[in-house]
Amino acid sequence: MPTIHREGGFAFSFFSDEPGQPPHIHIIRGNDGVKIWLDPIALARARGFKDNDIAAIFRIVRANAPAFLDRWHGFFGTTHPEPAPRR
Repeated sequence: MPTIHREGGFAFSFFSDEPGQPPHIHIIRGNDGVKIWLDPIALARARGFKDNDIAAIFRIVRANAPAFLDRWHGFFGTTHPEPAPRR
């Protein structure tokens, strides 16, 4: 479980046994945990955090999403999907 970022008392990590899932990040503090999809950014599940903590976590994830996605793809050896063509 590599921790790739720490901020606001939260640890942002990947679980190494989840390579088949879409890009996401786990945020842990004590016994509380949140899983957030990275593209698009959305809550997958939450356990124990209060709403204000989840709001703070979302602000951090939004600010760092490009770096988190790069780290995800680097860690799991996957590639970024091609952006859809504009019409």
